[in-house]
Amino acid sequence: MKIEVVPYDPNWISIFELERQILLHALPSLIHEVYHIGSTSVKGLAAKPIIDILLVVSSLSELDSSNYVFEKLGYESMGEFGIKGRRYFRKGRLHRTHHIHAFRENDPNIVRHIAFRNYLESRAEIRIEYANLKAVLAKTCNNDSERYCAGKDGFIKYHEAKALRLFEQAHNNRPHEHTQPRNRAAERP
Repeated sequence: MKIEVVPYDPNWISIFELERQILLHALPSLIHEVYHIGSTSVKGLAAKPIIDILLVVSSLSELDSSNYVFEKLGYESMGEFGIKGRRYFRKGRLHRTHHIHAFRENDPNIVRHIAFRNYLESRAEIRIEYANLKAVLAKTCNNDSERYCAGKDGFIKYHEAKALRLFEQAHNNRPHEHTQPRNRAAERP
């Protein structure tokens, strides 16, 4: 798969929203929340043009038994794919269009993704630094996805830790509040 980082595209919001509606229609009783995450969710951030979606579900076992629904929607089920408690789906084989990261409600990875997204949205200088890093990595990784991801890893871990501290401070260190971040999809145009 070719690794290409492109300038921010405002159409990513409507592409996410369309897929969100399809997913909610396909599994209404299982999906509790749907979030746009990853670089395409951050206005002004250059990104690989792949829409990352976070699903909050009531049950991973019910989700596992619904893999056929995702397959009908064009997704490939990848299991945990390196993150315990996650279910990962990808759409588009060689021309990837969407990734789904599904977690059971209250999983700490939900907050991790939302906090990092919010952190990047509110810090232009970090957004620019991250975009520049991704552009260099895309040009030098020889389309090696593992190499590309490894090159971003230190940056992401450092800034995710800062994002989580700020998120916790904003929620007065009350764990019950930051395990259910507000779904902002409806707020987007």
